[in-house]
Amino acid sequence: MTARILPSTGLLRRVRSESPALPPRPGDDPGLVDRFARRAVDLRVSLTERCNLRCTYCMPAEGLPVIPSDALMTAAEIERLVGLAADTLGVRKVRFTGGEPLLRADLVDIVRRCSAHDVELSITTNAIGLANRAQALADAGLRRVNVSLDTVDPDVFAEVTRRPFLDRVLEGIAAAADAGLGVKVNAVLLRGINDHLAVDLLAWCLERGHELRFIEQMPLDPGHAWDGATMVTAEETRAVLGERFRLEPDEAPRDGAPAERYRVSTLDGTLLGTVGIIASITESFCADCTRTRLTAEGHVRSCLFSDDEVDLLGPLRAGADDDVLLDTWRRAMWAKPRDHGDDADGIVHPARGMSAIGG
Repeated sequence: MTARILPSTGLLRRVRSESPALPPRPGDDPGLVDRFARRAVDLRVSLTERCNLRCTYCMPAEGLPVIPSDALMTAAEIERLVGLAADTLGVRKVRFTGGEPLLRADLVDIVRRCSAHDVELSITTNAIGLANRAQALADAGLRRVNVSLDTVDPDVFAEVTRRPFLDRVLEGIAAAADAGLGVKVNAVLLRGINDHLAVDLLAWCLERGHELRFIEQMPLDPGHAWDGATMVTAEETRAVLGERFRLEPDEAPRDGAPAERYRVSTLDGTLLGTVGIIASITESFCADCTRTRLTAEGHVRSCLFSDDEVDLLGPLRAGADDDVLLDTWRRAMWAKPRDHGDDADGIVHPARGMSAIGG
């Protein structure tokens, strides 16, 4: 493991310069396979570490040190790596994340470039500013937005995000739907803050035809304040929702998706829609993980909870050909840990927070 500090930031990045001793990778498989027979077909690409919210479970109030723009992947570099993933490595879905991807002025250009490849494109966003860009993104080839929204109560929203921008988020969601984009809503329940509003948020999403997914709070806060003892678990979430709705497991195949889906009905049996619950901590789905990630600086991160990163952008800028980049990416995924960033039992608290990794 080597370490380097990005210029002007003081941010330490641990980057593996060579793979540890591993069993040989099968040379005849062109895809992103690992030692545990998993295959990555879903790529998350972080575009920036910046965000215009300060969610208490994600970022400190003062924000994070800014990564210099010349250390971030350009639109052309993103397209090249996405193209390799889609055209050669078997990736079928690409989601652009952050930070907040809408803060990239060239987001529409990035989407347009990547839409030339045979992949489904989506973004994870807080939807602030989406109202003005939803149609352009749809026209460029975007198919879905995953909006982070923990409550539709304006006072609680301001408490969680430290910003009074709920109206702008709701305008962005409405604009995305009007532009023909699929809309999913991601929510984190925080004990004593918004957990009592879970049923209201689900009712709001069902009324509008948006699929809601509750996500267990993960140890991805940069301040390392996460405490599993206070986390609202998937079991608790199901119990709270069951007070107003009937939940039944969805029969559709999960196919590596992180969310366990449930059909939602009224207590007397009228079907209303579906809801998903992502239980990363208490009901781990690592054995079926199909994801690979690129940080905004162009590092492969094979596991969200691992501190291991493998640099692709450096070799790319140094003139590496496609075969070198593909081999580097394949070797990074072959070294993917069994679960939660470690080959031993237990949960690793990564040094980098979610906003710096990209979900």
